[in-house]
Amino acid sequence: MKQQNSKEIKKELQFLYRVAKSVHSLELNELLQEIVNIVEEVTQADSCLIYILNSKQNELILRASKNPHANLLNKITMSLGEGITGWVAKENRAVSIPKGSYKDPRFKSFTSLPEDKFEAFLSVPIVNKKGVAGVINVQHRKVHKHSDMEINLMTAIGKLVGGAVENAILIEESLALKEALELRKLLDRAKGILMGRKKISEEDAFRLIQKESMDSRKSVKDICEAIILAEKFHLG
Repeated sequence: MKQQNSKEIKKELQFLYRVAKSVHSLELNELLQEIVNIVEEVTQADSCLIYILNSKQNELILRASKNPHANLLNKITMSLGEGITGWVAKENRAVSIPKGSYKDPRFKSFTSLPEDKFEAFLSVPIVNKKGVAGVINVQHRKVHKHSDMEINLMTAIGKLVGGAVENAILIEESLALKEALELRKLLDRAKGILMGRKKISEEDAFRLIQKESMDSRKSVKDICEAIILAEKFHLG
């Protein structure tokens, strides 16, 4: 690796200082978008994809993208060791491929992702005190030799944002758990109302709620709230 001059080091430090200042959101999707914006400026890449590790299922999930892939976010997944992305997560090592990345034996193709045909590929792990929390991928349509500064900056960014990503994941999981508990309470209450009114079992009450949810294309939560509200009016 070539020795860096003082100008390059100064530029790297300025970028890292900006990362430390700007990456602060506690909402995971907002945080990842901030990271995408910073990475795009650092690399001038045609694509940036961020995968987050679901430690319970040992798989990486696509959570953010520079290019609009709203229908693919949270749907594309890879196991640890699968594809270049999975390899980076498993080995906790960066990968830099200047051309023909799709020919790499580790590459995994998704027909729904146009980025799979891009030439250059740089992938770095997002790391926190527990280990790898995700992976940042940047791609260029044409051949692109990643400079030492690009690789160093991307690797440093992956380490610098790891703690923020970990905190945002914990908050997202806590909110999901809270929402699940609230839904459970609503569901139990709505089932109780139906059981009392229709003289049916708990299982039959749940099936009625499910059927109404599917028929009306509304969430189970919406159906439960409607049943509870109707009961209030009835009692009033």
